Amino acid sequence: MTTQLDAPTIDVAAVEEFYGKVAVDQAAAYNAVLAYLGDRLGLWSALASVDAATSAQLAERSGLAERYLREWLAAQAAAGYITYDAATQAFSLSAEAALVLADEGSAVFAGATYEVIAAVWAATDKLANAYATGEGVAWDDHDPRLYTGVDRFYSVAYRASLVAEWLPAVDGLVARLEAGIRVADIGCGLGTATILMAEAFPRSTFVGIDNHEESIRRARVAAQGAGVGDRVRFEVGDASSYAGDFDLVCFFDALHDLGDPVGALEHARGLLAPGGVVFAVEPFAEDTLEANLANPVALPFYAASSCLCVPHSLADGGAALGAQAGPARLTAAFVEAGYTTARVAAATVGNLVLEARA
Repeated sequence: MTTQLDAPTIDVAAVEEFYGKVAVDQAAAYNAVLAYLGDRLGLWSALASVDAATSAQLAERSGLAERYLREWLAAQAAAGYITYDAATQAFSLSAEAALVLADEGSAVFAGATYEVIAAVWAATDKLANAYATGEGVAWDDHDPRLYTGVDRFYSVAYRASLVAEWLPAVDGLVARLEAGIRVADIGCGLGTATILMAEAFPRSTFVGIDNHEESIRRARVAAQGAGVGDRVRFEVGDASSYAGDFDLVCFFDALHDLGDPVGALEHARGLLAPGGVVFAVEPFAEDTLEANLANPVALPFYAASSCLCVPHSLADGGAALGAQAGPARLTAAFVEAGYTTARVAAATVGNLVLEARA
């Protein structure tokens, strides 16, 4: 069998160029461990709170071992995450970098991604077995850091866009929420989106449904802490068996993860009150691989889908739409589930907002 290694001519320059790319990616993978430690140990926040710090000053401020921090700081300077001043031997985190790494309230905070990556690495043995057998890896089979990391990751977009942009994309929906309607959030996770809607629309009532018991426990605690426990409840259940009568059923970054998305949409349709709406937020995608590959964030979308979305869907029954399903496949699922209308109400850099009516 002929392989690429048997090719009569090898472009040495192309080999060197590709090797360089791999080396850069490997360095980034190594540093992802250190960036995660910076998030977990509060080092980014500590650096953001001062103009500059030496390793000794950061050790005193953080309570961590100076020798480790000396090497960690050098690595972050080599990565270009922080700046080193040779005259003072101090390191600094720019205000712009702090928005990305240290400020969880920022619209561009990305520190939580490293927590998700840590959870994925912890599941590599399970993923290897799944790839070999075709079996799935369910959400609750993952390292617990996945639940908190994913919630922190999605919270950035939900805080910035859910009430301000996504819900207003559906004609009349905000007015109905303000007047008071019954809302279900399916696959609610730790309840962030549910609670944000409850805070914004105090006349409406909300139910969050998720099959992961620990997420539901944390969601209940979060609702009480946010002061919305009187109009929000969270229940353990799956996407095809919960009960109720709703004016709005939501799926936030969850539909493509389900083993039977059509069945879940059929169930939601059966519980809609007259004039009810199903509202779904999905990762942005085009309808073809070629078009998706032109997107500069195709790699993280496909990588996350390969490690999380497809494995969970296979564990849940097997539709495996993936995080890059695209508008045609997503709207087709609504049509197959019996909805009379289904459309993309809005498209942003990172998300598709879908609306469907029975």
